[in-house]
Formats: sequence, structure tokens, C-alpha cells
Amino acid sequence: MKQALNIAPTDAARTLLPIARAAIATSLGKTHPADESAAWLREQGATFITLNLQKKLRGCIGSLRAHRTLLDDIKANAQAAAFRDPRFKPLTVDEYESIEVEISLLSALNALAFTDETSALAQLQPHVHGVIFEYGHHHSTFLPQVWDSFADPVMFMATLKQKAGLPPNFWEPGVEIHTYTVAKFTESALR
Repeated sequence: MKQALNIAPTDAARTLLPIARAAIATSLGKTHPADESAAWLREQGATFITLNLQKKLRGCIGSLRAHRTLLDDIKANAQAAAFRDPRFKPLTVDEYESIEVEISLLSALNALAFTDETSALAQLQPHVHGVIFEYGHHHSTFLPQVWDSFADPVMFMATLKQKAGLPPNFWEPGVEIHTYTVAKFTESALR
């Protein structure tokens, strides 16, 4: 898997997960220890922060393209997932201790070249590729782990189009699809 940064997975998890949790804690008036001294945190990076509560989604916000330091991206996305995901009410102090933090560190984006939807679908690697669907001002993405919810690429793509506000059978010239991979870190795997 191509990763955005050249970091040992265990080192990345032990550094990034506490930073995300600490960013959420600070917004709740709490503290959580986190070491922000690693030099690689100053490199640009794109992440998604997913929060789960009792194994159910509680918030997910991220960046598709690296546009700030990894440290700043983790903090901003952790706070956004906890307090500004429009699908959920802001995280409460009571929920804080029970959430599980998951970080997806994104690779660079890869633009697919295709002639039609069948050609595009043939290039997707289930459980490996995160996918961005774009058409005009419509856009959506699914992280690679979302493949777990779909039996086949056709249903995956149909749902991705619906998430973008388009009909599931939509296809027009001008559709753009990008793929990416992630290095995924979860608090439960770290324990």
C-alpha cells in the first residue's frame, strides 16, 4: 500500500491517535497526553478521522488532498468529526470516554482514465481503493473500509453517486473518478 508518509505503522498509530483524541478533549475542556514533537508531523498530509460509538458511526470528517501539515490536519479533522459532522449532534463529555478514534492516512490521489462506467468499475480494487466521484459540483467519497458494506462494485458506485446527490444510475461524459489508498489506525488495534 502506498502511504502518504514513510512512517512505521506502529509509530504512526502511537503518535497520531493520541493527537486526535487530545484535540477532541481540548474542545471539551479535558486533557489527554499527546506527543507532537515528531518532525514528520510537519509534512503535509491528508487524513480522515472516524469516530465510532458502540461500533456505530458517530462522526467522520477528512481531507482528500494534503493542504496543511499532518499535525494540523489531524487536529482539525478530529474536532470536525466530533463537533461539526452535520449528520450528528456535537459529541458530549459523556460520550468522549466511549468513542473509538480511527485515523485513515491517505495516499496521493490517482485519476482514473476510462471510457464508460464499466471501464471505470473494472479498475477499482475492492477493500483497497478509496474512491472519489466527481461531476460538476457533485462530489463524494468512500474510504476503502466502506467496501465492507457492499457486495459488488456496481452497488458501491451507485451508492457513491447517491451520496453525491445524483441518481444511482447516473453517468455522463465529464464524470471524474480518483482513487487512493489509506493506512488505517484504530485505538482498539493499538491496545
